[in-house]
Amino acid sequence: MSDAVDVPIDDDVIRLGQFLKLANLIDSGSEAKTVIAAGLVRVNEEVELRRGRQLHVGDIVAIAGHKARVAAA
Repeated sequence: MSDAVDVPIDDDVIRLGQFLKLANLIDSGSEAKTVIAAGLVRVNEEVELRRGRQLHVGDIVAIAGHKARVAAA
């Protein structure tokens, strides 16, 4: 698995579905719903099934061998 890429966010928190799009890990919101429901997304090494999960700076999201870390802007 690759090292995590830092993806800066403007606020203190971001929802998982939004972060997946921002980090270019998926193409659309509907794709986010599908991959999260299928259990393909991990947050801090744990499977996450909630698209609205609040992510904070330092959280690491993994999908399909790619990792992205929530970073401060």
